[in-house]
Amino acid sequence: MSDEEMKASGHHPADFNGDNVVTDEERDLYLEFRRRELEDQDAMRDAQRSMTWFALWGMLLYPATVMATEIFNLHQAAEILGSMASVYFVSVAGIVAAFFGAQAWSGKK
Repeated sequence: MSDEEMKASGHHPADFNGDNVVTDEERDLYLEFRRRELEDQDAMRDAQRSMTWFALWGMLLYPATVMATEIFNLHQAAEILGSMASVYFVSVAGIVAAFFGAQAWSGKK
């Protein structure tokens, strides 16, 4: 909560019981809550980043997999993988676009 919001609401967010006095226990609880909230946000960003890199590597390796099946004379597998490519690339591109869009949107806040 910003200073302006605190002045407007009349109490500090660490004042859990509303008595307008922030005790050491309330302050410690508030700081612990904020620390965990920041850790959770960081873990979520790390997970999203990992998912995006995994998707990008998949997009790069997919054509190599199709070519490898052709090299090993697995023509049926190459045909199946080739027919799935359009759906796969659109889906993965959607995941990557959502990640970068969310990053750009949150960066402007």
